[in-house]
Amino acid sequence: MMRVPLRPLARVIAARDQGLDPDLGEAERRANALRARRSEERRRAEWRLWLLCAAFVMGFGAVGGKMAVLATTDPEEPVQSAGGEPIRAHRADIVDRNGVLLATNIVTSSLYVETRQMVDKPGVARGLAAIFPDLDEAVLLARLEGRGNFHWIRSEISPEQRQAVHELGQPGVYFGPRETRVYPQGRRIGHILGGSRFEREGARAAEVAGVGGLEYLFDERLGDPARVNEPMRLSIDMRVQNAAREVMAAQMERYDAIGAAAVVMDAHNGEIVAMVSLPDFDPNQRPADDDLLFSRASQGVYELGSTFKAFAVANAMERGVANANTIVDTRGPLTWGRFRIRDYRNYGSELSVTDIMVHSSNIGTARLALETGTEAQQDFLRELGFFDASPVELPEARSARPLLPPNWSELSTMTVSYGHGLAATPLHLASAYASLVNGGLRVEPTLMADAPLPTEEDRIVSPETSRALNMMLRAVVSRGTASFADVPGYEVGGKTGTADKPVAGGYAEDRVIATFAGMFPASDPRYVIVISLDEPETFAAGMVRRTAGWTAAPTMGMLVSRIAPILGMRPRPEVTVEDADVTTLAASTR
Repeated sequence: MMRVPLRPLARVIAARDQGLDPDLGEAERRANALRARRSEERRRAEWRLWLLCAAFVMGFGAVGGKMAVLATTDPEEPVQSAGGEPIRAHRADIVDRNGVLLATNIVTSSLYVETRQMVDKPGVARGLAAIFPDLDEAVLLARLEGRGNFHWIRSEISPEQRQAVHELGQPGVYFGPRETRVYPQGRRIGHILGGSRFEREGARAAEVAGVGGLEYLFDERLGDPARVNEPMRLSIDMRVQNAAREVMAAQMERYDAIGAAAVVMDAHNGEIVAMVSLPDFDPNQRPADDDLLFSRASQGVYELGSTFKAFAVANAMERGVANANTIVDTRGPLTWGRFRIRDYRNYGSELSVTDIMVHSSNIGTARLALETGTEAQQDFLRELGFFDASPVELPEARSARPLLPPNWSELSTMTVSYGHGLAATPLHLASAYASLVNGGLRVEPTLMADAPLPTEEDRIVSPETSRALNMMLRAVVSRGTASFADVPGYEVGGKTGTADKPVAGGYAEDRVIATFAGMFPASDPRYVIVISLDEPETFAAGMVRRTAGWTAAPTMGMLVSRIAPILGMRPRPEVTVEDADVTTLAASTR
């Protein structure tokens, strides 16, 4: 039996005193309590619904916001590779001295597959083989059906290829973000930049590393995250570089040469304004052929012939052995043991030092070198940098050491004085000439812009010796063996050099390296130019000509006429200087 709770007696008595039915009052009270409880429950339910709606709105809003961010921003490379090492996907630009872009990164894609996600492996193999003709469909299908889930298809693909792959609509085929190194100037500057490749690769990132040239030597600097937005500025002027390459390519074809090189250098600080080596290569598609990768300008070690006579003459004048008007015995042949030194032509029994340069007398230069001495010659050439590899910022050049006589005898002293028995690169020759013609201050070659000027601590020869040598070099062009190098208004000066190419057991009789080393303007040299042609040959004046006077000298004239206006140099009337003035300038060096 259930006990029904009794109503409070006080409320019953109060209701009767008011003339009300206690039962009706109790029923109304209960009804009000029920309504109040239901109202509270409804309020709580509504609050919970609003809270749940807010949670859904916030959740979907966060997802939508993240999707919007991903859709409107470029993919970000991961900070670390699988091994925990930082992946440096970005790389600083390289520009020339005027800001022309030489190397930069562009965003491309890689292509890879995950076979576990595929539903039609034969279809994937068939589609990819159609897009990439070098892929064999059967071989690719065997890879996809073999062991492993992850397979690389391409390290980088073009936008057109990416679109074609996308249109296949095949699951399991994915694109990875890449920053690819590109070289807008192509083969025109390949030997200087060198090239790059992907070093470490992941599905979402790849690291670009230099494999040659400046890209290799400055790999850390170019990949430094703190300097990635700071372009590396070179001393190269692409206007001059392009002109030099066009001239050298045309002359190489004209003279049927197998190779050519040219260096244009600022005489005052050693900055390389242009450096060309032919044949060349495109760093965007770096070849495996060592012949194409070889730089004749910075790696090629050659005997440079009579261009070395300028060093013998400058050394003799600086040490007081001779001046520009000193008479030297040139009767020949000059016999030394079983060896005989001859001149190309008989220039008489004696010549002045100036005429030794003008007529390129081997005998006269050899006698000057003997009188100056072997030790003095070695010291002078060492100061000019011929005993060490070039310090230019190219890793390949660091291994191109000059070839010196194994036993530096008096005979070696004579032959080295006219460029035989010592081999060096055209870059060595350019920096040595710059050091002599700029007033006598030693400069080192550099590919970096804003190189510092040398100081008195770098002095090699006196200003008087430098000016006297410049006038001799000008005379070589104005009335000597290099007359084809003359360009009216630009006072070109320089020296030709023809060296027989070494072969097994001696020297070839019909193959030469033709070289011209010079500067302009001779009265105040601003630029030094070295030109080299490998096995040139031309038919002129009724016979086959191979010497530098007929090949390298005309190339020098053509190059100066092309680049001088680019460099802002206008032709000007030449002040005629007599030999007597040269003598006066050099007399103080005795």
